[in-house]
Amino acid sequence: MTQWDKSKLPSRHTTMGPERAPHRSYYYAMGLTKEEIAQPFVGVATCWNEAAPCNIALSRQAQSVKIGVKEAGATPREFTTITVTDGIAMGHQSMKSSLASRDIIADSVELTMRGHCYDGLVGLGGCDKTLPGLMMAMIRLNVPSVFMYGGSIMPGRHRGRDVTVLDVFEAVGQHAAGNMSDEELQELEEHACPGAGACGGQFTANTMACISEVIGLALPGSAGAPAPDQRRDHWAVESGRAVVDLIRRNLRPRDIVTMDALFNAAAIVGATGGSTNAALHLPAIAHEAGIKFDIHDVAEIMRATPHIADLKPGGKYVALDVFNVGGVPVIIKALLEGGYLRGDAITVTGKSLAENHREVIVPRDQDVVRPTSDPVSAIGGVVSLKGTLAPEGAIVKIAGMKSLRFEGTALCFDCEEDAFKAVDMRAYKPGDVIIIRYEGPKGGPGMREMLSTTSAIYGQGMGDKVALITDGRFSGATRGFCIGHVGPEAAVGGPIALLKNGDPIVIDAEKGTIDVMIPEAELAARRAAWTPRKTDYTSGALWKYAQLVGPASHGAVTHPGAAGESHVYADQ
Repeated sequence: MTQWDKSKLPSRHTTMGPERAPHRSYYYAMGLTKEEIAQPFVGVATCWNEAAPCNIALSRQAQSVKIGVKEAGATPREFTTITVTDGIAMGHQSMKSSLASRDIIADSVELTMRGHCYDGLVGLGGCDKTLPGLMMAMIRLNVPSVFMYGGSIMPGRHRGRDVTVLDVFEAVGQHAAGNMSDEELQELEEHACPGAGACGGQFTANTMACISEVIGLALPGSAGAPAPDQRRDHWAVESGRAVVDLIRRNLRPRDIVTMDALFNAAAIVGATGGSTNAALHLPAIAHEAGIKFDIHDVAEIMRATPHIADLKPGGKYVALDVFNVGGVPVIIKALLEGGYLRGDAITVTGKSLAENHREVIVPRDQDVVRPTSDPVSAIGGVVSLKGTLAPEGAIVKIAGMKSLRFEGTALCFDCEEDAFKAVDMRAYKPGDVIIIRYEGPKGGPGMREMLSTTSAIYGQGMGDKVALITDGRFSGATRGFCIGHVGPEAAVGGPIALLKNGDPIVIDAEKGTIDVMIPEAELAARRAAWTPRKTDYTSGALWKYAQLVGPASHGAVTHPGAAGESHVYADQ
């Protein structure tokens, strides 16, 4: 067994010297031995709860991580943090809690690690905000860390076809349009989600899971197996072993999350037609490392990367299909072979991305992941837009879209509920550009996703006949001409706040433009007459969030990041 020198590890403050006898007495109370107290302490953080299937398997996997930590000669200390699961929060006021939860996850993990002086961290995340939240905490603390995804859900089966929760959201629109009976809707909802795991399409959770491997914070191959698969426990043990090796070598997250790693992360989003939310989370992750990497930097890389993985919602396949052809390493290898990744980037294995994937073979007898020479599309699946309607920028997922240009007229709503009500009543027409504003980070507060509204439109067969624009967000499951993250947001007087019904709007995703076609003098007059809109959130967590949160184009972050540091936790 390794004899550890803890003189430079954070846990020396709670375990070394006669003055720490009271502290050690607490560890003896929990059954630790003298030898275990003398070892490094590894926080094993999960977002386990009973809110939704996304996180329900994380507690089991945490026990396997702890086995790996113990076998490698360190002492695991399990703890949990919160999660707000979008599938439950979606479509009502609760969704305002979702994005704010990302930063609370990061903050709570930071405070737990700081408060107990842990030396390393393994973080297990399931649903959308848990993945970036945990990665942000790792980089902020800069102690040796390994991330592990809890795994995706298995596909549901409904009348002979595979389905996901997106099919249920879209079925609401079909039901409202009279094209689906009460009985079939109930049958679908009962079979769409067959067990534990995060949403199966290339929505936000699986997008961030791909990022966890390519950015170097997760072990190669660890993101692939579905949540119920016992192979997840193998990866959990290996993740526990790996973090102890990182402590020995003092290899830290900021050694791994460099500009090259961030480049690779953005590239895999483009290659997989991933969630637009990556353009929010990658700048926030970079912010924790003190790297400037905004929505346009992310989108430029995504656009330049060919779209090679044919995944839902724009394509045919789900995460299980990727796993069955070799997992995320196959996507990474295809991109490496095409020259679209920076293979020298270091990872948690201590080896480079290219070294990790040297022996990986991209199977040729499948069309889930194509070679870059034969992509689904030569352009990546997510692009940014900029123009008179969004001077700070906006983001749109183009994977699966037939047309990249839309001209129409504004139909304005000041909250999602009003927009959904109009859609449900079919109080809109082809050619409308549905504007949902005052849903930004500050204005919501909380930057809600709009999956209920977009899915209802698709369910009504109107998905290619209208566009949606919001200063809020769209789910990774959203498809169609849906533009989110518009900045400046309405709450601070951005142009989206000044729109009126009937204003002509032109969106060109090929050129990367989004413009309202009215004279600047008219916009200026409207700006002079505009007054801020109040929200109902005048106290509590969401009020605090609104006071702190920055623009979406820089990740909607709530603190100064590494650029504002005077010390790093890992060096205390």
